Order: sequence, then C-alpha cells, then structure tokens
Amino acid sequence: MSALLFLHPIVCAAGLRSPSQGEGIGMKRYFFIGIAVILTLALALVAYGTWLNVSDEKQIARRMDERTLMLTGAQAQKRSLRPMVEMDAVRLYSENMADTVALVDGRIIEMYVTKNSPVRKGDVLMRLANDQIPLQIQQAAANVRRMEAALAQATNAYHRQQRLMAKEATSKEKYEEAEAQYLAAQEALAEAEAQRAQYLVQEERQNVVAPVDGNVLLIYQREGSYVQGGTPLALVGDFNRLLFSVTLDDKYTRHFSVGETAELHFPAQAMNKAYDTEYAAGNQGKAEKIFATITEITPPLSEPAGIRRVVCSVDNRARVLEPLTYNGVSLRMRDSYECLSVPLSAMVDASHEEVFVVNPDGTVNRREVKAGANDGRYIEILSGLTEGEAVVVESFDGLEDGMKVDVSIEEKTANNKGGKG
Repeated sequence: MSALLFLHPIVCAAGLRSPSQGEGIGMKRYFFIGIAVILTLALALVAYGTWLNVSDEKQIARRMDERTLMLTGAQAQKRSLRPMVEMDAVRLYSENMADTVALVDGRIIEMYVTKNSPVRKGDVLMRLANDQIPLQIQQAAANVRRMEAALAQATNAYHRQQRLMAKEATSKEKYEEAEAQYLAAQEALAEAEAQRAQYLVQEERQNVVAPVDGNVLLIYQREGSYVQGGTPLALVGDFNRLLFSVTLDDKYTRHFSVGETAELHFPAQAMNKAYDTEYAAGNQGKAEKIFATITEITPPLSEPAGIRRVVCSVDNRARVLEPLTYNGVSLRMRDSYECLSVPLSAMVDASHEEVFVVNPDGTVNRREVKAGANDGRYIEILSGLTEGEAVVVESFDGLEDGMKVDVSIEEKTANNKGGKG
C-alpha cells in the first residue's frame, strides 16, 4: 500500500509531463514563425527604402538635368576703350634734386634761406667761417711777394749775363747759372701763386651754394654748427617735373605712344607730404588732376617684345606730389580706341583667360580666350570670341559645361567710354 502510495506521485507526474512537451513544441513553432514574419517585414522595409532612395536620386538627377539657371550675361561687341593700368607701387623721382655739401671745414655763421625758399643754381644758401683760411691766404700772399722779388733779382742777373755774354765778357758757366736761377725763380713764383689761388678757392668755398634750381626742401644743420668738409647741409630739388618708370605687358604698351598723355589717380591717403614742402598756387586739393606724359618706351614699339619699360614725366607744378613711392596708383590713357570687348566681370579666372559662353541651345561651355587691355570695367578680346556672342557675367559658382541657363542680357553699351575713374 505504501509502495502504491509512493508510485502515485511519479505516475501522476509522468502523466502530466507528456501534454506540456507538446505545448512547448507548438510555442516554439509559433515563435519561429513570428521571427520569420518580422525578418520578412524588415527585409521588405529595407528593400522599399532602397527603392525609394534610388527613385529619389533618379528624380533628383533628372530634375538637375532639367533645371535652368537664371543668369546675367553680356554680348561681345565693339566698344571704346581707354586702357587703365593698376600699379601696386610707383616711385616718383626728380632729375633735379641734390644735397648741398660743405666743401671746407667751418662753422655756419649765416643762413640766407629757409625751408621751401626758391633758389637758382649757384645762389648762396649759407656761409661758413674757417679761421685758418684768412691766415693761409695772408701767408700765401706774402710768399708770392717774396717770390716776385726773387724773380726780379734773378731776371736782372740773367739779363746782365746775357749782355756780357754777347760781348764775350763773361764765362758760359756764369751765364748758365744765372739762367737756371731765373727759371727756378719763375717756377717758385708760379708755385706760390698757385698756393695763394688754392687758398682763395677755399675762401670762396665758405659760401655754400645751391647745386640745382628748385626749392630748399630740407636744412640739415643749424646756424652756429661746426661741420667738416663733405657734410650735407641742405637738400635742394625741383619738383615741378617728376619721373617714374613701369614695366608693362605688351597688351597695354601696344596702344601707347611717346608723347601721349595719361591721367594718374592716387589714393587720397597717399597725398601726405613727407618733406613738408609748400603747395603751389592754383592747386585744387583732392580734385587736382595729375597728368603724365610718356617720354620713352623700351624696346620701341617698332620691335617685337612681350614686355616693355615705359618712362613717364609727371606735371607737378601744383606741387601736390613729392619724390616718394606711392602705392595703389592707376594710370588711364586719355585717348580711347575701339575694340571687341566684354565686361571684365565675365572673366572666370584671375589671369583673364577663360569665359563661359552661352550657346544657341541655351547651354553654356567654358572657353579659352586671349584678352588684352582693360579699362576697369570692360576688357579687350583679341581672340576666342566673335561679335554678338553672349557670355555669363559674375555668377560662376557651380556652373559647369553643358548646364542649361536662362540668360538675361545686359543692355548694349556700344558707346561705352570706360570704367571707373
């Protein structure tokens, strides 16, 4: 009985285990089916997303292909051009400008000029005093008088020997001795006179004179100062005419000619005077127009060259300029010429070698051109474009060959008279 009681829980447990295993298998089946469904849905979503991406990219690409950019353009046409050259730095110099130098040692005892005084070459600017020079002149004069007396005595002796020699009343030796003393006395007198003349020159050099015509620009020393020979005392110069030279590409110089006039433009802040010289009457201040005349072109235009040196003379009678280096100066020729041109803003690169041309089918393509001079607004086209062709101006970001564009052409300006300035 106890054995049966012992087996009863085992039998009962065995009878209960069989149904729970069946249920576990069923649950696993449902689990795997659920996993499969989830994976299928996930794969379907990924595939759908991929399809959407590809579809969107194709649509975007198609829209990009079909898009039309709104741009501004201008036609290549004949215009009047006045070449303009931008110069980073221009060094103006004067041919008539020099230091006045002390030629002897001495103390400055008198000043006859002040800063900005007009002077002529040879005018006395100041006087030096050297205490030794008067004594040297006095000694030299005394020496000349002694040599004159010695020469007179030697001359008399020589003439007496000549007369005696003619009468054969003296010896040849005495005659030759008298002649030698006479010649030596002549040489001694000449030497004494040269020494005196040298001291007189030293005396004259105590007057310090202007080396050129012009104005006293700077005075280096004060009255009462002691200076040595060779010391600069003042700067004198003529600023009425200044010169400068510039090296230019032949695309500019081929339109220049000797004697032609150009207008110079200086930044307002560059017009400060370094020498503190005075302005001449009649200047117009900031409104003053400064003109330069081409005086030399090297090599000459008759010879082929890629680069030439141009020398210009500047009319500076208003005295607004000085012999200094000026930055940011532009030179614009006064005479214009007609040429095929496009706006300067149509050039894609800084070297002015490429433009975007608008084709008849409404697309654009990048094209190489050969450009010449410019006037700050328009640039000469030597080759690469024909009259009437349209080019894009300014808006180049993202622009590529073959893109469709809708170009609004700027108003024609065939009678353009040049750009800024």
